[in-house]
Amino acid sequence: LPALATELQFAQRLREHLEEEQLLDGRYRLQEMPGGCVALPVLEEKLSQLWLPQEVPCRLVWIQDPVPSRAARRRTPAQRLRDELRQLLGDSWSEELECDVPRAWQRHGDLILLGEDSFRAALWEKLGPTLWETVASALGARRLAKRGRVLPDGLRSPTVTLLLGQDGWVEHVDNGIRYTFDVTKCMFSPGNITEKLRVASLPCAGEVLVDLYAGIGYFTLPFLVHAAAAFVHACEWNGHAVEALQRNLVLNGVQDRCRVHHGDSRQLELRDVADRVNLGLIPSSEEGWPVACRVLKKSTGGVLHIHHNVETLPAAALPQTLVLRAERGFPEGSGSDGEVQHPTEDGGKETLGARIRPEWRRWAEATAACIQGLLAELHGQPWRTSILHIEAVKSYAPHVHHLVLDLECRPTMP
Repeated sequence: LPALATELQFAQRLREHLEEEQLLDGRYRLQEMPGGCVALPVLEEKLSQLWLPQEVPCRLVWIQDPVPSRAARRRTPAQRLRDELRQLLGDSWSEELECDVPRAWQRHGDLILLGEDSFRAALWEKLGPTLWETVASALGARRLAKRGRVLPDGLRSPTVTLLLGQDGWVEHVDNGIRYTFDVTKCMFSPGNITEKLRVASLPCAGEVLVDLYAGIGYFTLPFLVHAAAAFVHACEWNGHAVEALQRNLVLNGVQDRCRVHHGDSRQLELRDVADRVNLGLIPSSEEGWPVACRVLKKSTGGVLHIHHNVETLPAAALPQTLVLRAERGFPEGSGSDGEVQHPTEDGGKETLGARIRPEWRRWAEATAACIQGLLAELHGQPWRTSILHIEAVKSYAPHVHHLVLDLECRPTMP
């Protein structure tokens, strides 16, 4: 339609009439076009019902990127997705089908990773490949994958199916660090971001670090890029993760300061090299404790970062004690970017400056005593261990918390 002032008014009135007849697509607004025309967003399936007087000059055009209406811009991606599918299925839509539409997912660049409970058989049976094209379009993605259960194979191998696209390699950026990995072969845990931020703030300049469970470089890279570790020995036995780790070292320009040890870290031949050891394995890194003791420098010792899942009683039933703080130069209750919050099992928030629980302290003290015994047995002389800090990373329902213990280990002078 011509876009002169009077014609714009006429176009608006025409839009209102077409809306009453349910012929317009409410997701898009009336749009001015090059050449002095106005475009009205007519539903494709309603074109056969469209009738306009002959004196109204108009033509059909296909607009690749129509301008969303204000109402559409206010909708969440999950709402847009449900609306697209509801419109596509029409009278076939049901509450049962709506339960299969996800309300959350992971986004990695142009790839959406759906949860294992998303889109069960019913929607696929009705729509076939059109389903994945519709989902990708509604969520602004080019590729889709669906996550299954993690295999109990010791490698934490994901069962991920690529639904749309040619490969599963993606790139993810955390705290200025680039991670690339294949979502169909490697896990990525966004819930560990607070711990990655924390280790990035540690003063590691000039230190040699051993990362016993490196994965794709979750902690190896923050130690190298931000904490300025002089050198890292990164141990990993999953070949797919090793490939991603090597790519990530190059992506971040730190490949010359890291040696990758591909294999079982329990068989690591390193001795007497580390100022610091990271044991980032849950639910328990206990099998790595003897290795961590062996790689610590026997003349000066160092710091162990020990990850573990600890079960706690419901918070209401617990007396509480103050969290132990490492003397690391950052203020009480803050991480590298100020206050950081951690999810709890009841959906609430637990700040970094929160109080720790008795079970956490008991676990930390028992771990410190065990490590002290391992070191004394290994070196034939007394060692002392000191709890520097207990960090609550996140929680697993019910009442299980992923903790990190920073444990200082030093030989006792004769």
